[in-house]
Amino acid sequence: MKIHEYQAKGVLAAFGVRVPRGGLASTAEQAREVARELGGAVFVVKAQIHAGGRGKGGGIKVCRSLDEVFQKADALLGSDLVTPQTGPEGRRVRRVWIEEGLAIARELYLGLVLDRETQRIVLMASTEGGMEIEEVAEHTPEKIAKEFIDPTVGIQPFHIRNVVAALGLTGDSAKGARVFLEGLYAMFVAKDASLVEINPLVVTQDGELLALDAKVNFDDNALYRHPDIVALRDTDEEEPLEVEASQAELSYIKLDGEIGNLVNGAGLAMATMDIVQHFGGRPANFLDVGGSADRAKVKAAFQIILKDRPKAILVNIFGGIMHCDVIADGVVAAARDVSLDVPLVVRLQGTNVEQGREILARSGLAIVPAQTMEEAARKVVAASRGE
Repeated sequence: MKIHEYQAKGVLAAFGVRVPRGGLASTAEQAREVARELGGAVFVVKAQIHAGGRGKGGGIKVCRSLDEVFQKADALLGSDLVTPQTGPEGRRVRRVWIEEGLAIARELYLGLVLDRETQRIVLMASTEGGMEIEEVAEHTPEKIAKEFIDPTVGIQPFHIRNVVAALGLTGDSAKGARVFLEGLYAMFVAKDASLVEINPLVVTQDGELLALDAKVNFDDNALYRHPDIVALRDTDEEEPLEVEASQAELSYIKLDGEIGNLVNGAGLAMATMDIVQHFGGRPANFLDVGGSADRAKVKAAFQIILKDRPKAILVNIFGGIMHCDVIADGVVAAARDVSLDVPLVVRLQGTNVEQGREILARSGLAIVPAQTMEEAARKVVAASRGE
C-alpha cells in the first residue's frame, strides 16, 4: 500500500524523524493561507500523487510570495501531472503540500528495504541525493553504502557510524543522524513498511538533517495490524478495478492484454500468464482468487474481469484446499449469473477433478475444457483471435 508524501512525513515525525513544516491544501486559497501561517520568504508547492519524478514533471514549484503560492497551486490543482512514473495519461492532482523553504547545504539519500535473500533489512545511503537511486546503482554503484540489519537485533551503533562516515557527516549533522536513523528504522519495523525512501535527505546550512521528501510503502499482508495506516489509503490514486477486487478479498492487477485470467494461487497465476504470453496471447490481468475460493468470490472475479472487456477468459484451477467439483459449481453458477458472453476455457486439476469436469460438461454452457496448461493456453489464445 502506498501513501502520499505528506502522510509519510506525518508517520515519520511520530517516530522522531525531522521533517520540514508544512500544510495541506485542496484549493489555491487554502494554499495561500497555509503559506501565510508558515511565514518566511520562500515556500514550496508540491503536488501530492502516488508517483515519483514530480520535479521532472513540473509538480514541485518554489515560490517567493503568497501570490505566487496561490498561482502555482491553482495551476497544479485539478491538472493531470505527467511524470516518468505515471505514463502519458498522468495523475490527477487533488491536493498540494505547502512547505517552508530551507537553506540547503547538501542533498543525500537514505533508504530502507527488506532483502528476502539475506532475510535482513537493508539500510542504503548515498551522497547522490536528489537523483533516482536506480540511476546511481547503474552508473556509480560504489556511491551506495549498504548496511544489513538483523531484525532480531535491530539497528546498532556501528550501523549508524558506518552510514555517517559514508555520507561524510560531521559535527551536529553526525549527532543528529543517530536520532534520525533510529527513528527511521523504528518506523519501518513498527509499521510493517516494505519500502522507505528519503530522497533527498537534506543537510541545512545550520547542520540540521531533515527529510525533504519521503516515500513509504507498507506490506499489504500486515495492514490488519495497522488500522491507522489503512485509514491513510487514497483510493483515488488506485486503479478502480483493483480497489473493487481488494474489497472482495481478491488479488488483482490490471494489465494491458486481451485474455482474462482467473487462477487460484499466486505462483500458478504467474505461470498462467507466462504460458499465455508464450503462445502469443497477452494477459489482461493477474487475478488470484486464493486457495479457499467460494461461489461469491468466483462470481466477483468474473464481474471484475468482464469490466476489463477481455476477448476470452482462462480459468486455471488446482483443487487442493478447495475441491475441483466445488470450483466447477462456482464457475458454472458465476458464468450464468454474469451472463458470460466471451469464450471461456477452463482447466481443472486436483482433488475431485473428474466430478468437476462432469459438472462443466453438464452445464449446457459453451465452456471449452482443457487438461494441461499448454492445451488451455493454446485454446484461449485461439479463442481470443476468433479461431
